[in-house]
Formats: sequence, C-alpha cells, structure tokens
Amino acid sequence: MTDTTEQLRGQGPKSPEFHFAREVLGGLREALCRDAFAYRLLPPRPVGGGAARLLPERIRPYAVWSRHALVVGAALITMFISYRMALGGGGAPYVAVSLIPAAAVLMTLVRPVGAFWVSLASTLVTAAFGNTWDGWPWTPEAFFAHIVVMVVVAARTRPRTALWMWLATAAYALAAEALLDFGANGYAGSDAPAMLFCSALALLVTTLAHVRSEAQREVTVQRTVTAIERGKRTLLEERTTIARELHDVVAHHMSVVAIQAEAAPYRVQDPPPELEQAFATIRENAVAALTELRRLLGVVRAEDYEAPDAPQPTLADLDRLLDNVRDAGLSVDKVITGAVRELPQGVELSAYRIVQEALSNSLRHAPGAPARVEVGYVLGGLGLRVVNGPATGLVKPSPGAGHGITGMRERVTMLNGEMTAEATAEGGYEVTVFLPVPLADRPEAAKEGSA
Repeated sequence: MTDTTEQLRGQGPKSPEFHFAREVLGGLREALCRDAFAYRLLPPRPVGGGAARLLPERIRPYAVWSRHALVVGAALITMFISYRMALGGGGAPYVAVSLIPAAAVLMTLVRPVGAFWVSLASTLVTAAFGNTWDGWPWTPEAFFAHIVVMVVVAARTRPRTALWMWLATAAYALAAEALLDFGANGYAGSDAPAMLFCSALALLVTTLAHVRSEAQREVTVQRTVTAIERGKRTLLEERTTIARELHDVVAHHMSVVAIQAEAAPYRVQDPPPELEQAFATIRENAVAALTELRRLLGVVRAEDYEAPDAPQPTLADLDRLLDNVRDAGLSVDKVITGAVRELPQGVELSAYRIVQEALSNSLRHAPGAPARVEVGYVLGGLGLRVVNGPATGLVKPSPGAGHGITGMRERVTMLNGEMTAEATAEGGYEVTVFLPVPLADRPEAAKEGSA
C-alpha cells in the first residue's frame, strides 16, 4: 500500500523507460531548444587555411568569407527556385511566401539553431501556397532550403545536433502525413521519404567531415603541446648537463684553493701566527664553499651519474676531437687566428662543446660534406665559426630533433655571448659564436694581479 502511494505521488522509483524518455527529452532540449535563437555569428575562415593557399595572391584575402558566400549563394538558389515555381501559376503571393525559406538559409549565419525551427515551421506556409503538382509537405524551394539549413547547422554545432534535427524532421513528416492529408487536392504525393533520405545522406557526410576536422584539430593541438613539452625537456636536460660540467670545474678549483691554503704555511719558514690564521681562514671558507656548492649543484646529477676521471676538455684538446671526426669520415680543416691564450675554463669547456656539437650535426645532416672550424682569439673574447657544405655521396642525411642547436644556444646565453645558426647560400650550414671574456676574467690577468 505504501509503495503504491509513493509511486502515485511521484516519489517512488522510476522505471527504466521513464529515465530513457527523460534523457531523450533532455538531449533534445540541450541541442535544439536551449538558447535556440542566441546570436552566434559565423566567424571567417583562418587566413591561408585549406584550399585558400591555391588561390591567386589577390583573391586569397577574400577567401576567409568563402563560407558566407556559399550560404548566400544557397539563399539565392532558393529564391530562383521559388521564382520558377511562381511562373508555373503561384503568382506574387507565392513568391513573397517563398522568401521565408531563403531567409531561413541566411539566418544560419547568425542564429543557426533558430534557423532550423524557422525552416521547419515555414514548410506549412509554403505548401499552402504551392502549386497542385508540388509534393507534400515540402515544396521544391522549401525542400532545398531545409536540407541546406540542416547541413549548415550540423557543420556549426555538434554531431548530436544533426541527429536531433533529422529526428525532428522525421517526426514532422509523419505528423503531416497522418494529420494533414492533402492527397485529395491533386498533389503528386508525399516527398517525405525523399526528404528523409537526402537529409540523412547530407547530414552523414557533414558529420563525418565535422568529426574529421575536429580530430585533425585535436591532433594539431596535441602535436603543438608535445613539441613545446619536448623543447622544455630538452632545455632542462641541456641545462642539467651544463650544470654538471660547471659543478666539476668549480669544485676542482675550490679543492685546489683549499689544498694550497692548507699547504702554504709549511712552505714558509717560521710563519707569523697572523699568516697561519689567514691561511686557516681561507681553507675553512674554501671547504665551506665547496660543501655548499656540492649541496646546491649536486642535486642536478642523476643517480647513475659518475664524475669523469679526466679533466673537462678545453680548446687544447680540439685536435684530438678533429682526429676523431676525421676517422668517422668527415673532412674537416682547422684555422686559428689571433694570439692563442688561456681562457677561463668555463669558456674553454663551452667552446669545445659547441664545436663538438656543430661537427656532430655536420656528420648527421651533411654526410660527405667538408667542414671548416675557425677559432679566433680577439681582444674582447673568443670567436668560433663552424661551416659545412651540402651533403654529398650515397649516405642519406639522418633526421634530428634539433636538440643540438638548443644546447649550443643555452651555453652561449649562459656566457652572455651571441650565436647565429643558418643555412648558407651554397646549401650548407654555418654556426657562428662569440663568447665575451672580460679582462678581469682572463687567467693571465688574474696572475698579473696576484703578482
């Protein structure tokens, strides 16, 4: 008794059919009823997108309005069909009424969902003024306009909206056949089957094109995000590598300072207490700085990273690098200009790595091409130029991810230098770098100051 009372009051559990009907009506309301006449202007096409790239340069800027032109053209065709039907006996009233389907087509540019309802509602009006040989319930111009309206609305909205429009059209056609029988008035017959078939075919093609376009857009977005993330990861990896190398360089120098400060008092006979205390303070500060440096920069090391046993390479090891790449099949020449001098170890290391990466790119992207390495010692710093010719021979170039250029730029930026990397007129590639070295940072200047 209680369950029956609750169900009569609407408080009991609902049947699966009720939930299904509610979901169906909710989907219909969301697709075709909510904000049906909201203002939604059709935006222009992207500049240079699609087939617009095939058009002449003068016409290409106007291609952004191609979709608007197609809709206006469809409205003009609708008006032309109504004019032809008016010549068959409809007269001026028929032409005036037949402008409603054309207006519904134009309405898709600003209020797409509302245009569908206007097109569907205008079917009764146009049929009432139609000729005796017209089909029912769509006259020829209303038939054409309604399919155009559904195609445009389906292209501007979601695929689910296309399904609901077709179902609403089918329901209207069945109701018109059942409730409004105009067969006795001389009509040739119902054109509802033709409408349902043609509209289903048109909506299917439009939906497939819409889904494909959305999928391509998603793929493009994902590729862009992936490329950005890959670039960030490459940058972080390169910075980690640079930090590791600099950590080794700075840690080596700080260790030398600490050892020399500890050994200095034993090299002087009977040193005064003040001197011993000064050296002890230097050693304590060097050890403390070294500990802090290892604590801060040591976190960039990977768990499996092992510090190299040999010192970090410098420009003095450049000949060995060139011999290695020659053994790999690269013909490379070296030219040094200016007075060769010792530079800060960070500059030497970065210069060596830049030349190493540039030659690796030459091997990878231009196999068989000769290369040239130029090192210039100038007053304000160090100049580097690595250039190679176009690829020759039977070996095909291997693609790269562009990480080498990123790493070189990162090293140059760290040293406040300048770098250009571009193709040459001969078809090769050129990397030019300048690394500034202030006078106070030069090792010989530091030695003169200590003297």
